[in-house]
Amino acid sequence: MTCDLIRNIRRVSRPVIAALNGTVAGAGAVIAAACDIRVAAESAKIAFLFVRVGLSGADMGASWLLPRLVGLGRATELLMTGDFIDAKRAYEIGLYQRVVAQEQVFPEAVALAEKLARGPSPALAVTKRALDLEATLGLDEALRFEADAQAELMEHANFREAYEAFRAKREPKFR
Repeated sequence: MTCDLIRNIRRVSRPVIAALNGTVAGAGAVIAAACDIRVAAESAKIAFLFVRVGLSGADMGASWLLPRLVGLGRATELLMTGDFIDAKRAYEIGLYQRVVAQEQVFPEAVALAEKLARGPSPALAVTKRALDLEATLGLDEALRFEADAQAELMEHANFREAYEAFRAKREPKFR
């Protein structure tokens, strides 16, 4: 079931935002890593601690997700030691995108979600898919995928709305 959860977070077309407060460990750490954006409290700490209980650090997709976020060397250390790192360090290595005061975690995550919800959802879905898919493609294949995706999105009403909003000097109202 936990693998299904990770798969679904990565496959859902909408952006998934994690609001992290307190201790994020084990399965919770992998769930956070599977999310598209992580907003954490300054007091949050995280550990991929499977090895501390005699299990592989490569669980629930952690060994696929983590190197893409923080690089192979840092992922190796996190998965092999199971050590906790604080929010500042997680931000420095690219695991967290935003670190805020504890009372701002939820409002910050909600504000970001609302901003993305006002955006062009088909374009966000293609972007999310491309970020996962293109990690395994060569440059020529990636360029082809992106050109095809952009051509299709140019036919969508959201592209016309963005153009009209630009001309009228207003914010676009995407569908």
